[in-house]
Amino acid sequence: MRSMSDAERRARLGVRHRLSPATRTGDVLDAARSVVVLHATDPATVFLSVAARTAGVGPAAVERALYDDRTLLRMLAMRRTMFVVPTELVPVLQASTANALAVKQRTTYGRIIERGSDVADVPAFFAEAERAAHKALLARGEATGAQLSADAPILRTRVDPAPGKSYSRPTSVTTWVLVTLGCEGRIVRGRPNGTWASSQYRWSPVEAWLPGGIAEVPPAEARADLVRRWLRAFGPAPVTDLKWWTGWNAGDVKKALALLDVTEVDLGGGTGIVLSDDLEPTPPPEPWAALLPALDPTPMGWQERGWFLGGHGPRLFDRNGNIGPSVWWDGRIVGGWAQRPDGEIAVRLLDDVGADAEAAIGAEAARTAAFYGDVRAVPRFRTPLERELTS
Repeated sequence: MRSMSDAERRARLGVRHRLSPATRTGDVLDAARSVVVLHATDPATVFLSVAARTAGVGPAAVERALYDDRTLLRMLAMRRTMFVVPTELVPVLQASTANALAVKQRTTYGRIIERGSDVADVPAFFAEAERAAHKALLARGEATGAQLSADAPILRTRVDPAPGKSYSRPTSVTTWVLVTLGCEGRIVRGRPNGTWASSQYRWSPVEAWLPGGIAEVPPAEARADLVRRWLRAFGPAPVTDLKWWTGWNAGDVKKALALLDVTEVDLGGGTGIVLSDDLEPTPPPEPWAALLPALDPTPMGWQERGWFLGGHGPRLFDRNGNIGPSVWWDGRIVGGWAQRPDGEIAVRLLDDVGADAEAAIGAEAARTAAFYGDVRAVPRFRTPLERELTS
């Protein structure tokens, strides 16, 4: 069995994820494709992840790709996580993941409505609410949830999400309906109100990004295509990492792999898989430094992270498994960072990396501060080290 060391995996990471300086030659779309999709639960992550993988690309270029050129699109997909996706990949994610997610969302929201309202026929009600919201959005072309609920009274229906509980607060169904329409691929989150770090999005019909709508792809074919892309960017890796990243059940993962030509490799005690045409070693890049944002797709690409994280998990992750801002040196996480209220990028190294590494990390901190400019953004999920650096 071919062996692939941690050093070889770190070399692949640096090159394929466009984190070494020599590979930061592409544009916003190249940065997204290098890691398959960009994590977008925290809106600032999208912009900072692009900044780490490009040279000379500012926030305006990311906004242009998202909202003017529309080569990228926001959607809920794997693990019910928000991603920014290259538009050519949207049909793959829709068929492999989002369609099933839409069914789950409708079922979940239906149960809440059933127990927390006087609605008699919940499926009929929800379907009518979707039709009304979509009709109102088509009429406006672009709208906030508040504008759509003003146009479609059914969206203002109030539901008690936890009847009898002191903490429960009645809420309208507007967000639930819009999220489900998004999962169905009928509407998309567009430009936010405020800065690029804002999460108050306006909604648009999907045709504003994809004039013909989302093309249909057979689900099995779509899952195989997504696995192939993930293995090209993140392989070699254990099958358990793939199952975690996709959020699929073991059967769907196994069927997808059966459609691909993969090879098992030894990862130093464990077994991983890699595409059979991708066994050649990656020449190590020059030592590189990077400041990656909270929830960046690189550290969130694997479930087993010991080969690049070491023992730093308790300082850099929250209790739910969300990583905060991380400092990298030559394929390993060596510390964390945070933006302070005055805009300073504060860095804390957890390993002794030497003077050359410290200088390179300092240069990355300056580059990150310049990218932020006057924008201030607190990560949605606070981690111990990030809190320490901003206290």
